[in-house]
Amino acid sequence: MSAKPAKARAGKKRSGKLGPRFLRAFSFAAEKHAGQMRKASTIPYIAHVMGVASLVLEFGGDEDLAIAALLHDVVEDCGGAPMLEEVRRSFGPRVANIVDGCTDSYTYPKPPWRERKETYIHHLKRADADTRLVSAADKLNNVRSILSDYRQVGESIWARFNGGREGTLWYYRALLQEFLRRKPNRLMRELELAVGELEDTASRASLRSSLPRRFRK
Repeated sequence: MSAKPAKARAGKKRSGKLGPRFLRAFSFAAEKHAGQMRKASTIPYIAHVMGVASLVLEFGGDEDLAIAALLHDVVEDCGGAPMLEEVRRSFGPRVANIVDGCTDSYTYPKPPWRERKETYIHHLKRADADTRLVSAADKLNNVRSILSDYRQVGESIWARFNGGREGTLWYYRALLQEFLRRKPNRLMRELELAVGELEDTASRASLRSSLPRRFRK
């Protein structure tokens, strides 16, 4: 079979244009996450999904991926499997499949933390490129938020997380290793930098805490 002309191949490129579906997805996410806040803060949770959508677009995602980014937590936090079907009906199978791939729990109460995170990392090994991009953007936004708060509140930040200090650091390092298993890109490199900074910050804090009080500055 002969190769397609360059012009025809170029026509397959996904558009970065955002339209009414994106606005509808934003309204959907804002409604579903209404009243929810980020961990130990008064920041509306919608700020997180907006941040993830921004990263997805910054690193080459199209409208479907940006919509999935806005909705990546609605199944886990707002209704489980029935919510996934609502996403599928409203925004199509591609968006629903990405949201499904970014979800680590469909029930409440959620399974034990470590088990849930190990299962999610294993799931990522089989995930497609779309899901991995949105998931990596989610993790990058989370790590950057942890770093920002760490600078403000110090070691007390770990009390916010079910995995505590060691579990949280393990999780983001394990995620990074899985993302880097495939061909690295700019998003993965940014995640690598953020995870490295978080580990360095935590190590320095641990070292300071081991010193006599008069040397802790």
